[in-house]
Amino acid sequence: MSNPVRVPLVTRPLSLMQSLSAARRNVLSILPEIATRQPMVSGRVGIRWHMVMDPAALRQVMRDRLPDYPKSPVTKTLLKPAIGNSLFIAEDAHWQWQRRAAAPAFSVRNVRAQGPVITRAAEATLARIKAGQAAPMNMFDEMVSTTFQVISDVTLSGESGFDRDVVHKAIDDYIAAAGRITLADMFGLPGWVPRGGWFRSRRALRTMRKIADTTIEARRISGPQAVPDLLDLLLNATDPETGRQMSTAELRDNLLTFIVAGHETTALTLSWALYLCAFDQSVQSKAREEAAAVLGNRAATQDDLGALPYITAIIEETLRLYPPAALVSRTARKPDRLCGREIRKGDTVMIPIYALHRSHMLWDDPDSFQPDRFLGGTKPERFAYLPFGDGPRVCIGQSFAMQEAVIILASLLAHFRFECAWDNPPKPVMLLTLRPEGGVWLKASPV
Repeated sequence: MSNPVRVPLVTRPLSLMQSLSAARRNVLSILPEIATRQPMVSGRVGIRWHMVMDPAALRQVMRDRLPDYPKSPVTKTLLKPAIGNSLFIAEDAHWQWQRRAAAPAFSVRNVRAQGPVITRAAEATLARIKAGQAAPMNMFDEMVSTTFQVISDVTLSGESGFDRDVVHKAIDDYIAAAGRITLADMFGLPGWVPRGGWFRSRRALRTMRKIADTTIEARRISGPQAVPDLLDLLLNATDPETGRQMSTAELRDNLLTFIVAGHETTALTLSWALYLCAFDQSVQSKAREEAAAVLGNRAATQDDLGALPYITAIIEETLRLYPPAALVSRTARKPDRLCGREIRKGDTVMIPIYALHRSHMLWDDPDSFQPDRFLGGTKPERFAYLPFGDGPRVCIGQSFAMQEAVIILASLLAHFRFECAWDNPPKPVMLLTLRPEGGVWLKASPV
C-alpha cells in the first residue's frame, strides 16, 4: 500500500524571498528533506537558524537548559495579540507562577470529571452524522463543531452568553489575517515593528476579548457551577508559593489560550485520524472490532479508555504523522553547542516536529501509517516524539486531549464505516497548525 499524504520537503536551497513565499503558503514547505536524515541542519535566511532533530540535543533545549531557549519572537508576534502573556507565551517567573496556579485545574480528578461532557458531544456528533450520511461530509468541519462543543462546555459550562459561532469565526478570522510569516519575521525584527496582518485582525481580536471579559465578569457575579468548569477553577487558582491569583486580563488570555488550542488541535487530530482510517480500511476494521466489543451501540466514556488500546495507538500514530503544532522555534539567549555545532546568542533554534516524527534515523518506515508502533508496551525514545512537547513546558492539557480524542474516535468507529469521497486527498498545510487543506471528505455508512 502507498503511504498517506505528506508535505513535499525542499530538496534545494531557497533564497530569502523564495523561503518567505513558501512559508506564507505552508510553513512546512521550507523544511529540507535532509532534515529527515540528519540530526541537525543549519543555515541563514535573514537570521542564523538551526533545525534540531536529535533527541539528546532536544533534551538540552527543552529541559536541561530551558531558560536559555525562550520562545522565538516570531511565535510571540503571531500569538501574543490574541492570547497575551498567557501560559503559552510567558517566560521565566511569569510563566512559572501561572503554571503552578493552573496545574490543579488539569489534575487527574478534574480531567476525569469532564468525561461526561466529551461523551455528550460524541453522542451529538453521532446524531449529526447519521442525519447527514446520505452525502459525503467534510469531517474536519464536523470535528471542529464537536471539539468546540467540548471546549466551550468544559471551559464555560455552555455559558448562555458565550456565542460559539461568533467566537469560532473570530478565531478563524484572526488566524487567516495574522497567522502568516512576514519579511520582518524572516529578518528577526522585534515584535513592535508593524505587520500587515495586525490591522486586518483587529476586529476579530476585539470580539474575542470582549466576549471573554464579559463571560468572566458574569461568572464572578453568578458564582461557580455545581460541577466546577475550567473558568471556575481558574478564578480560584492560586500560586501555592506566592498566593498570587490571575487578574481579569490574565484570566482572559489563558481562557482564550485554552479555547483556541483546546479545540483546534483535537479537531485536527480527529480529522487526520479519520482520513488515515479511510485510507487504510484494515486498520479501520480492526479498530471497529475493538470499539464494538467494548461499546456495543453506545458512545464511549472515560471508563472505557483502558479497554481501547488500538484506538489509542491510532491517535498516537496520527499525532506522529500529522502533529498539530508541527514546527516550533526558540531563540538562544546564550552561546551553546548542539550536536557539536556552535549556537550563538540570538540564533533561532527550530524544532521541526514534522521532520522529527518522520526521521529515518529514529523511525522504521517513517512515512507509513502503522499504529502497531505504539502497542505492546513499546515507547519511542524520549524527545523523539513530541506531539505535546516535553520538559517543564509540556502541554498542560495533554491528558484531557488524549481522553477526548480516544472517546470521540471510538464512538465514531463503533457506529460508522468511513470511506474516501475525494478526487484529491487533503493537503497538509501549516500556518499556525497543520490543517487538511481542502477538508477531509468522507462517506459515512452505518455498521
